[in-house]
Amino acid sequence: MKVESRIFEICTVFFFLCAIVYGVLSKEAVGIVGLTLTGGLSLIIGTYFRFVSRRLETRPEDNPDAEVSDGAGEMGFFSPGSYWPIGLAAGAALVAISVAYWLIWALVISVVILIFMVGGLLFEYHLPRSDH
Repeated sequence: MKVESRIFEICTVFFFLCAIVYGVLSKEAVGIVGLTLTGGLSLIIGTYFRFVSRRLETRPEDNPDAEVSDGAGEMGFFSPGSYWPIGLAAGAALVAISVAYWLIWALVISVVILIFMVGGLLFEYHLPRSDH
């Protein structure tokens, strides 16, 4: 996590410097506010990653002398035959289209679909199956 926190800290410095340069050169308030808020959000993420990196053991990505083989092994469990991500993507697309055209009825329906799909993905292996 130290690598990720360093990336966001560099981005934070860049955004704040851009906000200062933009403020001096343009005198336009909206861009200054946007760049400052972007720097603040980047600072929040970088600070969170720095905080989490102190609580985790050192990963191969954080060791400059690590070999490729140090990162070998199981990375996690990924469901090989799940259809829930397709439904989740479709629900998110419907929410985006509903917001873009501001169709309240479609937004309500698509949010319900999205919540159903998120629940299905989260509880995929916790629900009883009929094929057992």
